[in-house]
Amino acid sequence: MRGVVSLLLAAILLAACADSGLPPVTDQIRARFPPGGVVDVIEVDAIDRLPLRKAELVAPDGQTTPASYLNVFPSPGTTLDREFATSPYAGNAFGYGNINANLVAPGGAVGAPQQRVALLAMVSTASILLPDPVEYRRDWRDYRIRLDFGDPPGAVETRELAAPEPPPGG
Repeated sequence: MRGVVSLLLAAILLAACADSGLPPVTDQIRARFPPGGVVDVIEVDAIDRLPLRKAELVAPDGQTTPASYLNVFPSPGTTLDREFATSPYAGNAFGYGNINANLVAPGGAVGAPQQRVALLAMVSTASILLPDPVEYRRDWRDYRIRLDFGDPPGAVETRELAAPEPPPGG
């Protein structure tokens, strides 16, 4: 009985969250060297309300190196399908089992329910090739990464962040 009550409370909580909506996505930017020992490329990942339009590495002397790759994916999403009892992964995880796969809903719809989930932000990725990996390793604390978000004539924002520390042993 206690398990049924806790499942019911969890379902009510999830329903309340669905009605109120999810909290907005906060802007996130990360610059790093990719895993696997790559020492001559900096990857920049950004989640922002504006698309990333320009990424460049700024050297201590002011010389810039533009990104060799830039990709923006607006509002990424996925469709979730509910699995029913005829699925090989079926079980009593949600408190119901043995539901017909050919279930007919009140409106005449047949089949499993689906839900579409989308991130209401832009997901951007950029790759910057280091012009001189040896010099970067020596002076990496003085390098900056400059990012431009947005399209004119609308909002355009320029942000700078510290360059990442080079991977050890490179």
